[in-house]
Amino acid sequence: MRAFLKSWIPQCLWILRSPSRTFHGNNRLLTSPIVSYYESINQGERELPEYFNFASDVLDKWTQLEKSGKKPPNPAFWWVSDKGEEVKWSFEELGSLSRKAANVLSEACGLRRGDRVVAILPRVPEWWLLNVACMRAGIVFFPGTTLLTAKDILYRLQASKAKCIVTNETLAPAVESVLPGSQFLKSKLLVGQGRRDGWLNLQELLAVASADQICIKTRSQDPMLVYFTSGTTGFPKMVLHSYSSYGIGFATTGRYWLDLTPSDIMWNTSDTGWAKSAYGSVFSPWICGACVFVHSMPQFLPEVIAETLSRYPITTFCTPPIAFRMLVQHDVSSYKFPSLKHCVTGGEALNPEVFSKWKIQTGLDIHEGYGQSETVAICANLKGVKIKPGSLGKPVPPYDVQIVDDHGAVVPKGEEGTIAIRVKPTRPFCLFSEYLDNPEKTAATICGDFYLTGDRGFMDEEGYIWFVGRADDIINSAGYRIGPFEVESALIEHPAVAEVAVVSSPDPERGEVVKAFIVLAPAFASHDQKKLTLELQQHVKKVTAPYKYPRKMEFVQDLPKTVTGKIQRNVLRSKEWAKVKKV
Repeated sequence: MRAFLKSWIPQCLWILRSPSRTFHGNNRLLTSPIVSYYESINQGERELPEYFNFASDVLDKWTQLEKSGKKPPNPAFWWVSDKGEEVKWSFEELGSLSRKAANVLSEACGLRRGDRVVAILPRVPEWWLLNVACMRAGIVFFPGTTLLTAKDILYRLQASKAKCIVTNETLAPAVESVLPGSQFLKSKLLVGQGRRDGWLNLQELLAVASADQICIKTRSQDPMLVYFTSGTTGFPKMVLHSYSSYGIGFATTGRYWLDLTPSDIMWNTSDTGWAKSAYGSVFSPWICGACVFVHSMPQFLPEVIAETLSRYPITTFCTPPIAFRMLVQHDVSSYKFPSLKHCVTGGEALNPEVFSKWKIQTGLDIHEGYGQSETVAICANLKGVKIKPGSLGKPVPPYDVQIVDDHGAVVPKGEEGTIAIRVKPTRPFCLFSEYLDNPEKTAATICGDFYLTGDRGFMDEEGYIWFVGRADDIINSAGYRIGPFEVESALIEHPAVAEVAVVSSPDPERGEVVKAFIVLAPAFASHDQKKLTLELQQHVKKVTAPYKYPRKMEFVQDLPKTVTGKIQRNVLRSKEWAKVKKV
């Protein structure tokens, strides 16, 4: 680990000298004691403090700097609706409102330290308020996406043993339908102006709540936050994070991958139920003192994204690869983004073709990063460092990232294996604590000295990590191991392809072959599919190794996805292999 940090720190120092690290209109370097202190913990220069709470130790410190005039006059939070309504909070206002919300949870809802709250809300200001309120009250926060069905909600209430649920009028009926099976639930909190029997109204309670609240003193390793995994291979697991893992672990991410300063305005389009919202909409920007920008965006439309980037002074933009794909298809070259200077993506691998088109249309690079619900950023293409389009970038401290074989041994450069994080002799503090109530799954993530991500990849001679695919997604055809991502990247370059998923399909001669499920771009919807299949197969043969081309192809209207928007290849693969059983 020490050798790893020594090799990385000079790179950090070089980045710090970049002009982008200065306040806007100011020549002095950003040397905020807040982010610098926690960054030094990430780099192994300081020990993890025994006690830490993001609300009191980060947000309240920014309030003090804000009051003293030592912070640029950016808001802490800026929300806009699709109708043009706006909400702006300074760090001081966020502090006052979150203390009121903490009192609501403690007094009106009867919650105590260690109790659990499930929050299923769209992108509304109250979600951010409750995030901070739970930190102040020592309550464990369980976010969930509004795409959840009644069955999904019941599973989360039962698994989490939550005593309180917070949602809006739209989802309240679904919650009520599963109340008989929610034996742990004691209180229900409604966000919005409506009223329902048996529900408390957050807006009404905030109006009369006191802002006099003392933040709970929490240990760094106390439980703070639980995200449910995407559930791509089974029931979602509960990923438990401590106060320090996300609260301190994102200091390096915010400063070097997201390139944030207190002068910046960060817009991350993530749904509130996805861990990426913690990455880019809570911890990374706020530990750097940046403004969190939010658009309510009830529906993702590329024209809305482009118009928002044109209208508001957003400096840093983060959205998933599929959204960048939609934006370049929309062609944003006619728009002007006067404030935008830095773009990032994560969640799934970014196709080089999308990277190239975005660069042509906007003049900006996309800095891809890689992490999981269980981690902070593992690898990233950092600001000021050479980007290799298609790569996940280099490891980010405090992680020592290696490629290992099935026995946990490090493989040579260029050789495929599992992307892994060294956890022995010292487990990184920003790795998740455990899969809650699932010790078997937790133990299964460790092999030898490493935590296994479950993703396959390789490391090149310069230390860049390249994604191949999920371990379960690898296709073994006649002895050739084929990762779906490379085939999908080749197909997505073709203008006929809007979305694609590649899986294995049974074959009597080769055991299994590559099959592509393709959603066509509207302009190609009426094309002859037989001719288009041949054209796409030839295209893949030209772009990548010929043996990787999809021998089977199916055109579909849409692809199965998790509630967080990730393509469920396992669903498609299961259907393919189920055909064998039927025969």
